[in-house]
Amino acid sequence: MSKLSEATRNKLKSVSTATVATALFKRGLRIQMIQDVHPLGADQPTMVGEAFTLRYMPAREDLNTIDVFRDHSHPQRKAVEDCPPGAVLVMDSRKDARAASAGAILVTRLMKRGVAGVVTDGGFRDSAEIAKLGIPAYHHRPSAPTNLTLHQAIEINVPIGCGDAPVFPGDVILGDADGVIVIPAHLADEIASETFEMTAFEDFVTEEVGKGRGIFGLYPATDPQTLTDFAEWRKKNGR
Repeated sequence: MSKLSEATRNKLKSVSTATVATALFKRGLRIQMIQDVHPLGADQPTMVGEAFTLRYMPAREDLNTIDVFRDHSHPQRKAVEDCPPGAVLVMDSRKDARAASAGAILVTRLMKRGVAGVVTDGGFRDSAEIAKLGIPAYHHRPSAPTNLTLHQAIEINVPIGCGDAPVFPGDVILGDADGVIVIPAHLADEIASETFEMTAFEDFVTEEVGKGRGIFGLYPATDPQTLTDFAEWRKKNGR
């Protein structure tokens, strides 16, 4: 797994998934947003980290009994213990929230190990408890039944689909109030720098619109005066 630099991590923590989505769209990448996942906590911090993946398949009953948890190499348990600090555990649950992908105990373990966040396109059990932990967590909806009911954990740290988005191990995951987006690993530094600059401009535009200024020539900046005004704003605000 490629290591995300602190400079890139910090830049991404200051930008939005919306801004990143625009930057990726410019490069022809249109399906990087993980669909139909929502933050469990209203005030959870922005999530940034490299993807560490877990893939579930439909459970076969004779192979997915409660006794599988005796095996220390069980992929779900192993993912919780192996996901690196600073990474994000991303789970492919086939967009099926009829059974939980994990619960509060496993998410607490991830948090204590320093993992940056957790995402599933299925559901979490103990969702109210997870929401109070403070670790960024995203799912489709709450789900009480154990994962063994429908999901068989089959392998870790392989390419997966999560909410219709392709996720490769090491891709950079950004999550905010709008949802979760996947940044290809080789573009992470480039996207972070570009969106950091875009965010400064968007903050300037928001301030100008709030004062009553019209958007023509301002957004996008087709009027040369806009760039002059933006330069002055950056100097004044240290941006």
